[in-house]
Amino acid sequence: MMKFTKQNFFVLVGGMIIYVVDIGVDFWVACRYFYQGQHSWSILILCFRGLSSIITQIFSYEWFKNDWEDTDTGKLKLVFLVHLFHCGIFIRYWFALKYGSQVAFKQTRSREAPEADPSNFIQKQAIDAMTDINMLRVFKTFLETTPQLLLQIYILMEHGKTHFYQYAAIIMSFCGISLSMVDYQISLRKSLPDKGEFHVLSKFMYLFYKLLTITSWILSISLITLLSVRISVILLIFLWICGFTWTLKQHTTFCKSKKMEYLYRTVVGIILIFSFFNIKGRRTKVWISIYYATHTVVTLGILFVYIFWKPSFIKQIYFTIVSILTILSLVLGIIFLVVYYSHLHPTTYCRPQGCSDEADGVVGQKERVKTDRFQNFLVQ
Repeated sequence: MMKFTKQNFFVLVGGMIIYVVDIGVDFWVACRYFYQGQHSWSILILCFRGLSSIITQIFSYEWFKNDWEDTDTGKLKLVFLVHLFHCGIFIRYWFALKYGSQVAFKQTRSREAPEADPSNFIQKQAIDAMTDINMLRVFKTFLETTPQLLLQIYILMEHGKTHFYQYAAIIMSFCGISLSMVDYQISLRKSLPDKGEFHVLSKFMYLFYKLLTITSWILSISLITLLSVRISVILLIFLWICGFTWTLKQHTTFCKSKKMEYLYRTVVGIILIFSFFNIKGRRTKVWISIYYATHTVVTLGILFVYIFWKPSFIKQIYFTIVSILTILSLVLGIIFLVVYYSHLHPTTYCRPQGCSDEADGVVGQKERVKTDRFQNFLVQ
């Protein structure tokens, strides 16, 4: 297991601040649209926020319940009450910062202590707490940030009234989506005892691979939405069905209860609409190739429809800019993907015997024992 560092501590502090600011920004934008008379947009933003919060609170509470099986019911009731008021994430940040401060600042002299040392137990608690938070951030990203981003781009392209803060918000959303995936990968590798650390170049390569492929795909979906909202919704539902079916085929066992497992598969199906997300410790070269080949075909198909149809409701300058950004980000994203998995993936410079190729956090399958839920998530 890798170490919880001071850098991880300050990243957690920054993440908590950003989480609070994000809540305020969502309500500010919703109020702004409401006062402009755009009630449907305001309601959609609040619905995305509410749905995301409900699902993340459910997962957070279930994880607390699983981790505290031998704890008195009074403590769990208090935790349930906090989650009921949608504040469960702050309990998780409190535990992560509490354990993190102990290992990052107070116990620096015990870094080389044996595995049985209490400081190593606290180290594991801090890393596990950080991994839980980052997993919940991934859920929030694809349940809230991504749909809101699609809505913002649609509004921008349909109405043509642009402001600097709109472009800034869209760019920040793209970066936030990618960073949440990278942070999750980093914390996940820290929580697994047999995995090497990401090199700095690997982190940036993975970041750009996610950023560019997600950017291209969201721009493509935005063009479909501009053409027909109904077609866009049908496409998203079809893609979710495909992703959900794939999770069923993988027979995931991330959660202890069947109801939570199906909820987890539902959420993963939504994530798969926008980005590849390996959910099992198996080779994924074929699956990831099919996934991005499909995205490439659909993206090119959408652009060809616009080129030959030339709909009058979109200005030529907008379509030219979006087309260039879509194709450029797709090509660069695929290049970064190939380079990352060919030369910079951790298994290429730190390959333990008997491990399968990882994609988005997959681990080897040799002589496994039952440990925490994230190894259960990856190791089948």
